[in-house]
Amino acid sequence: MYYVVIKTPSTVCVRLPESMAEQLDDIADTADRPKSYLIRKAIEQYLAEYADYRIALDRLNDKDDEIISSAELRKRLASKN
Repeated sequence: MYYVVIKTPSTVCVRLPESMAEQLDDIADTADRPKSYLIRKAIEQYLAEYADYRIALDRLNDKDDEIISSAELRKRLASKN
């Protein structure tokens, strides 16, 4: 016997300023995409950038993490090839 588990997406409700809602409408019309698609993609991008930001911040605050110049980084990367 097999079971299939289907996860349904969560629903989130947000209030947007009128000008932002109008911009979203315009972009959705131009892109021929639903507003929910555009909002989901924007959130995906934000979350990925925020994760990168947190990693960078954690590394910056790690006093045991070596800080090197961009020239040294290029040198080390070149030596690995």
